[in-house]
Amino acid sequence: MPNQKNQETVSSIKEDLSGVSAVWVVDACGLTVKEMQALRHAVRESGSVMKVYKNTLMRIALEESELPTLDDVLEGPSAFVFAGADVAAAAKAVKNFAKENQKLEIKGGLMEGKAVNAAEVEAIASLPSREQLMAQI
Repeated sequence: MPNQKNQETVSSIKEDLSGVSAVWVVDACGLTVKEMQALRHAVRESGSVMKVYKNTLMRIALEESELPTLDDVLEGPSAFVFAGADVAAAAKAVKNFAKENQKLEIKGGLMEGKAVNAAEVEAIASLPSREQLMAQI
C-alpha cells in the first residue's frame, strides 16, 4: 500500500468509519447502472450512504481503526452501506431492495464495533423504525 492514492483512500475510509454506527457489506455484482442508482437512492433516503472500495483497503482501514477485519465477508465484489443514526432504516432499505432484486446479496457487516452476519442484518432490518418505536412509547 505504498502509493499515495491508496493512502488517501484508506484515510477516507477511516473517516467514513468514524462517523457511523454501522456498516453493511453487500454484493451488488450483476446490477445494472439503473439498478445501482436505485439502490443508492434508497440507501440515501434512509439517511445513509453507499460507497464502493477495494476489499484490501477496507481491511487495512478496519485494522487501523481497531475494528474486526471482516475477513469472511470481504471476499469478492463488495459495496459498503455506511448507516447514519438510524441503523434499522439502512438495513431495511438494503433488505427491501434485495427482495425486489435477486442480484443483491447481503454479506454482513459491523455494528457498534462488532461483526454481524447476513442473518443478523436481516433481523435488524425487521425491527421497527426509530419513529415507529417513539410513537409506540
